[in-house]
Order: sequence, then structure tokens, then C-alpha cells
Amino acid sequence: MTTLPTLRRRLANATVASVAAVAAATLALLAAPAALAQGAAYPGKAIKLVVPYAPGGSADIAARMVTDEWGKALGGSLFIENKGGAGGNIGVDMVAKAQPDGYTIGLQTVSLAINPALTARMPYDTLKDLVPIGMVASSQHVLVVNNAVPAKNLKELLALLKAKPGHYTYGSAGPGSTFHMSAELFKAVAGTPIVHIPYRGGGPAMIDTMSGQVAMSFPVLSAAQPHVQAGKLRALGVTGTKRSALMPDVPTIAEAGLPGYAFETWFIVFAPAGTPKPIIERLNTTLNQALGTPALKERMAKDGFDPIPSTPEQARVRLETEMPQWAKLIKERGITAE
Repeated sequence: MTTLPTLRRRLANATVASVAAVAAATLALLAAPAALAQGAAYPGKAIKLVVPYAPGGSADIAARMVTDEWGKALGGSLFIENKGGAGGNIGVDMVAKAQPDGYTIGLQTVSLAINPALTARMPYDTLKDLVPIGMVASSQHVLVVNNAVPAKNLKELLALLKAKPGHYTYGSAGPGSTFHMSAELFKAVAGTPIVHIPYRGGGPAMIDTMSGQVAMSFPVLSAAQPHVQAGKLRALGVTGTKRSALMPDVPTIAEAGLPGYAFETWFIVFAPAGTPKPIIERLNTTLNQALGTPALKERMAKDGFDPIPSTPEQARVRLETEMPQWAKLIKERGITAE
């Protein structure tokens, strides 16, 4: 049997709970118009887009391609700040620690998914300190060899690698770069050792591939195209799942004789965690509008990029899916950022 004091306590608790619920609902109703107004009024000034690499690389090119059309769709402007170092971690950390007001955002490559497993002491938590805005585009790399390598196609190269394990070398843009990771994935799928020679950037790696200092490399397709056309490099396969319009006669690596291999560099934009949802939604909507414009599509196609319109949720799923995949490869291959 319920006693009178117990009944009084229950009634008092219920009253307190009801008052709290009403207060919370009232605050939510009051906050909703403010949040919506915040998104509608945004942007009130220029937006900084941090690229965590030096000018001239693929991330910088992707950022410069998208800013004009994105700014038009936003009704504002974006300016690029290049903040390189530590494989992109310094620039990304700058965004992670910025005010979450929508005026400092970042653009990074697939390295956003790779670096957490590659770097012992990350200055930020990718999934906790950043919120995805959306995907931008993807681009392929291409396996190229110098003219002294006696392989006219991928099957012949694989035969050479297996006949002389550890004899051949490849150049990369540095430890943990997409050049490096595309090659390490190739080694894992092919089951053949190739010696890694890291450089300070993709340009020097490609120059030394042409001169014969290293046998091969995996440069970004658009950067390698003029050298392939000039006959200074031989392209044996593109890294994506389909042929590229920039090199339609070059098969994919999977098609050429290594089924199961596929690698693409993708580009994602993000903001600091805590950025209001209406601002994220506005940035995403206008980014997708920009990616759908004929002018940007044409420019991307000329440089070997494929636009990837997405929602913020789809971009997050891509990160969450690929991070453990890269962590597994990095652990199995003993890859380090040193």
C-alpha cells in the first residue's frame, strides 16, 4: 500500500519533472529560430579554407577549383590558406582548434583517414574534433615506369618484380603520402617487395623516375600525363576502378593483371566540431550546387577529377569505413611516417 508521504513525494517529483520538461521544450523552441537565422545570415564575412599542404599539390588544386563556384552559391567568398607540415596534420589541427563558427574550414585528402594509424601522436581526434561538410572529388594515380625498365605492360612488370624481389625501387612524395600508400597497397595485393625511396614532394619523385634514379612511381594522373605523352614515362595502369578520360588507352591496374587493386585519392571538406548544424547544412548544400555547375564539372574533367556530391553523413561514413581499412594495411606492412 502506498503511504501518504510516499504519494506526496511522487507528486512532487512528477511536478519537478514536468516543469523541467516544459522548460527544456521552451528553450528548444526559442533556440530553433536563432539557429535557423544563424544559418540564413551566414556567411557574414569571407571564409578561410585551410589546405594542409604547400601550393601546387592535388589538394591545393582541388581547393582552388571549387572556391569560385562555391562562393557564388554561398553568396560570399572563400580564400585559401596553405598550412603544410606533418603530412597534413598541422593544417588539419589548425581547423580542429578554430572557433566553430563556420569561418574556418578545411580540405584534406584521403590522408584524413590514413594519418591516425600512421602518426603515433595525433594532435586531434579525426572523428571527435572534426565534422564533415561533404566530399568534393576524387582523382586517380597512375603507375609509371622509366624507359629503361623492360616492361611494356603490367603483367611483364609483375614478372620482373617476382624474378628479382627487392631489386626495383619506387619513388614517393614522402612517407604516408598518397603516392606512398597507393604503392604499398600495390605491393600488398601483388605480393612483391619493391624498395621505397621517399622524396620531399611528388615532383622530385617523378623527375627521378624519368631519369632512372628509381624504376617507378605512382604520381597523380594529371601530373604524369604530359610526361607520358612526351614519351618520358611509360604508363602501365591507372589506380582507380575505371579508365580515365585523360588516358583512355591506359587500363586500370586491376584490368591489366592485378585484380583486387583499386586506389583513389579523395578530397573532403570539414569544420571544427561544434559548428552549428544549420551552417554545416548550408555549406553542404551550396558545395553540392557548385559541384553540379557545368563550369566546375568541365574544369574538373580537364584535370582528371570526378566530383562527388554527398551529404555530411555520407562523408562521415566514408571516413569511418576507410580508417580501419588503412589501419589494417599500415599495421600489416609495418608502415611508419618516418
